[in-house]
Amino acid sequence: MSSLSIQTKIDSLPENLKQEVVDFIDFLVEKSHAKKEKKVPKAGSAKGLIKMSPDFDEPLEEFKAYM
Repeated sequence: MSSLSIQTKIDSLPENLKQEVVDFIDFLVEKSHAKKEKKVPKAGSAKGLIKMSPDFDEPLEEFKAYM
């Protein structure tokens, strides 16, 4: 699709819809930049964020009857 035909279609829209087109174009530009800037997590980047209880491996009270 040529730029001229796109411009002609945009020109035929009412002003409120033209603003929606502009907003949508901005959204598409941001989306395309986000794909290029994809972050890859590094090993160990969550170190210190997760804490385990000291009694994590201990049996639960609710299961004492089954043991």
